[in-house]
Amino acid sequence: MTETLPYDQLVFSGGGTRCFWQGGFLHVLQREMDLTPSRIAAVSGGALSAVGFVTHRGTRIRDTMIAEFARHDRNLPVHEPFDERAGNSPHQRIYRRVVESCIGDAGAARQVAEGPSVQILLARPPTSGMPKLSGSAVILAYEADLTIRSTPHLAWAEATGLTPECVDANRAARDGKLCDLVCAAATIPPAFDPPLWDGKPAVDAGMIDQAPLPDPDKGRTLILLTRQYRNLPDVPGRTYLSPSEEVPADKIDFTDASKLRDTWRIGEEDARRFVDGRHTD
Repeated sequence: MTETLPYDQLVFSGGGTRCFWQGGFLHVLQREMDLTPSRIAAVSGGALSAVGFVTHRGTRIRDTMIAEFARHDRNLPVHEPFDERAGNSPHQRIYRRVVESCIGDAGAARQVAEGPSVQILLARPPTSGMPKLSGSAVILAYEADLTIRSTPHLAWAEATGLTPECVDANRAARDGKLCDLVCAAATIPPAFDPPLWDGKPAVDAGMIDQAPLPDPDKGRTLILLTRQYRNLPDVPGRTYLSPSEEVPADKIDFTDASKLRDTWRIGEEDARRFVDGRHTD
């Protein structure tokens, strides 16, 4: 008999290609246990993991990304100039190809539209007239916050003027904007050029919160992080899970498929330990 996990909410942290740890973890967990959250929240690259979970397309996303990596024999520099006529950086074009290929069809949109509540956190740059420049400045506050406070619930970037905005992904799916939303959520300055969402620039909200809670925040919550933190909140009803070791995937390294495979594998191994641990409680 399949055990039902007692979680009402599922949260996907960001982390670029590190989010494939989440994919590997859930690939095993969904086979071993019944995980049926009522509400899902996601940020940054975790948005694609969340949609992969809802649509059961995690392995398809993994394999498509691996195929894209195989097309590049060198890593793309974060500050590499990009073709302004294309409107996006090389990283951004690669990511959109993967997103559109894996979840851009009507079937995926229908699954998300009719599935559990999915909320994706975006962020608005503090200076709408210079979104890329201001986003680059805010990321410095984000990196300092990560290093000094070492908690998934960040504070310093928002204090500089970055504004969070929670978006209803179910509605976006109904409106034919699911791919646009997932791509906007993973807009990492300065590597990605900020797109417009509802007429205003949007950037990665992982600089505000790496573990955004759903609204309403009710019931037991499983939070899937992609890195280890020194300071995790001790809140009744919340379970924070981190990779058991530092995953090899490097946030925006889009060339080394072996790192992606190993990150997925670590997620699978961590899930097996999690399942075994629950069975021995």
